[in-house]
Amino acid sequence: MNKTAESVWANCLDIIKDIVEWQHFKTWFEPIVPIELKGNILLIQVPSNFFYEYLEQHYVTLLAKTLKRQLGKDAKLEYRIMIDSGNTNGRGHMDLASTQTKSDVSNTLELPMRINRNSELNPFAIPGIKKMQIDPQLNSEDTFDKFVEGDCNRVARRAGKTVAEKPGNNSFNPLFIYGGSGLGKTHLLHAIGNEVKRLHHNKVVLYVSSEKFINQFQYHSRNNQINDFINFYQLVDVLMIDDVQFFNRAEKSQDAFFAIFNHLQQSGKQLILTSDKSPKDLDGLQDRLLSRFRWGLSADIQVPDYETRIEIFEQKMRDEGLVMSPEVVKYVAYNINTNVRELRGALISLLAQSSLNKREIDIDLAKRVLRNIIKTSNKEVTIDTIQRLVCEYFDVPYNRLLEKTRKREIVQARQITMYLSKNFTKNSLKTIGEHFGGRDHTTVIHSCQTVKDLMDTDSIFKENVLELTQKVQLASM
Repeated sequence: MNKTAESVWANCLDIIKDIVEWQHFKTWFEPIVPIELKGNILLIQVPSNFFYEYLEQHYVTLLAKTLKRQLGKDAKLEYRIMIDSGNTNGRGHMDLASTQTKSDVSNTLELPMRINRNSELNPFAIPGIKKMQIDPQLNSEDTFDKFVEGDCNRVARRAGKTVAEKPGNNSFNPLFIYGGSGLGKTHLLHAIGNEVKRLHHNKVVLYVSSEKFINQFQYHSRNNQINDFINFYQLVDVLMIDDVQFFNRAEKSQDAFFAIFNHLQQSGKQLILTSDKSPKDLDGLQDRLLSRFRWGLSADIQVPDYETRIEIFEQKMRDEGLVMSPEVVKYVAYNINTNVRELRGALISLLAQSSLNKREIDIDLAKRVLRNIIKTSNKEVTIDTIQRLVCEYFDVPYNRLLEKTRKREIVQARQITMYLSKNFTKNSLKTIGEHFGGRDHTTVIHSCQTVKDLMDTDSIFKENVLELTQKVQLASM
């Protein structure tokens, strides 16, 4: 059967959709139209120049590998950029035959290293040879400058900075970073690695996921090269293993890692590990490994709070050279409250739709674009919702709002809650009072008037009320 542009691209999409996240696939690959196939050259049409630049920056390696599987090692990809009139805006190409690809195309490839071509020595056979180049497998974009610090990650970030400045010569060895998915553990690993390379040019740095480590071990085990495998890792000065919880299904890999860990630790080398759980909560790992994980510092990364999410989103906007209104930024940061990865996904979707639709990113576009990511239906705000927001804002336990106390901070929090409940809900004054320990409607009236008076005379108090008003407005969107 003769290949066509449509059939080749369809086969590529079948592969790509199993690799990239569904949302990114819908955004960046489904809009592409295959135009023409000439020999080993596939011509595709993309909606805009921004669209092409994003593909080239983020997915050119994936496109290269995928197309080569369909058209051979000399495959090339040409693109056509659309403009408003529907005519082409020039024709360029990405030469996939010359595209650099990483060494992790397959789990059975060699270890991530590049040997000096002037040397014919086997670095595995002579472990003492250290003048070899090892690809650190780092993302150069992930740096400390782009890692926003907040209460959720302050200890982990500052410990990472200390480790990067004095790798192996600090109290945090190993540094064990743990937290949920999408909170920035991998970013922090790459930031540490990049900082080590910047400050210590001669240090051998290596980042590797636990799954890749396991796959490499299994491959070398099948080929009776376990000693070579262990010797290689023992040459590293700063070893970073991501997601060590996956070692729980690989007993023999744990044995190899134990040998590597001991050698590096005793040699004054630095180990940095991440996991979705703290060492004490990990299951299926050898006790001797778990005890070593606790030798240094365990630092957790938590879900960022609202203010930190705003900073993170603004940082990602700066990375993309994008400006959005504060209204949109706050809307996204308030509603996407689970992890950092979803914040980036929201930004990508907004960028793509803004480019495709040729329109500014406003609150209406944000609501429409993000409706599949967050719940954007208008909802009636409740007294309970306002009570929760105020309690979080002032760090006041919910039950204290209901108590009969004269403490100023509690009284003001309760008064503000009543004021907001009157302004943002349809409840009667009597109902509002009942939500505060059975107080009557005159108490609610007095509280609302007190809040108004204080806003006129106390600028800090007014700022607090305005911030809480904005939070309630966001909660109702």
